[in-house]
Amino acid sequence: VGRSGHTGTSRGRYQLPPGLWLARGRALLLLFIVLSHIDLQKAAQNLKPVVPIKFHISSRTDSGVHALCNAAHLDIQRAPGKPAFQERELIRGLNHHLKSEPIRILSAYRVTSDFHARFSALSRTYIYRLLLGCTRWSEVPVFERDLCWAPPGGYLDVPAMQDAARFLLGTHDFSTFRSLNSETPFQSPIRTILQAEIQPSSGFLAHHYESRNLLSHVLSFQVRRMVGALVAVGQGKLTPHQIKELLELRDARALPPHAMAPPAGLFLKCVEYNEAGG
Repeated sequence: VGRSGHTGTSRGRYQLPPGLWLARGRALLLLFIVLSHIDLQKAAQNLKPVVPIKFHISSRTDSGVHALCNAAHLDIQRAPGKPAFQERELIRGLNHHLKSEPIRILSAYRVTSDFHARFSALSRTYIYRLLLGCTRWSEVPVFERDLCWAPPGGYLDVPAMQDAARFLLGTHDFSTFRSLNSETPFQSPIRTILQAEIQPSSGFLAHHYESRNLLSHVLSFQVRRMVGALVAVGQGKLTPHQIKELLELRDARALPPHAMAPPAGLFLKCVEYNEAGG
């Protein structure tokens, strides 16, 4: 299993002691990815495995969504007689073949055969960056473009947004915030949000919005719809109590059409697993 990061992806918290890779085994990679579409498969095939390698990413993200640290697992089998991969060797080899891509392998761990990067995740933390004070897109700093959302008007009622965010805490049916064209119509809409904060920030590492989802898989468009609804509150288009009413309706058609935050401001910050490796 491993960790990585990319613009368009996230940062992970997986903590396991370093160890040797077997000639045949399952690995977790932690990735730093800059773009939403990266050919990890091609890089892994350059390591000359016996059978083709398939990566299983912990969290799928919409196009344009970033990740400070994401996680993925792969099964790797070397030819008979080949020495086992060491952690540093695997990281160095993959990063060498990814040097022209906006992705970096941060760390790697050996995990049990029943571990799955997506389904073994305990929680996921997302951050959404909002840029205030810009009335036009041309006012957004060059280095912030595609890394944040500057809502029209330039002003948001942050206290009202904070009041509205409290209604999202806890375990609820989040059907209202699902996509109308959901690719997973039979997946349970029940989710648990432990933390939802709107915080002023002066830099990239201090974030405006953070939501954490425990023990369930949340899709990035759900976060974008929640952020969009909170921004609508900040703009006076919705009241904080209307967020509660929308949540209780459990109907994606009830959400106003403008309540969808663009993908550029969304970051998957980390994916958390238990220390036993699944």
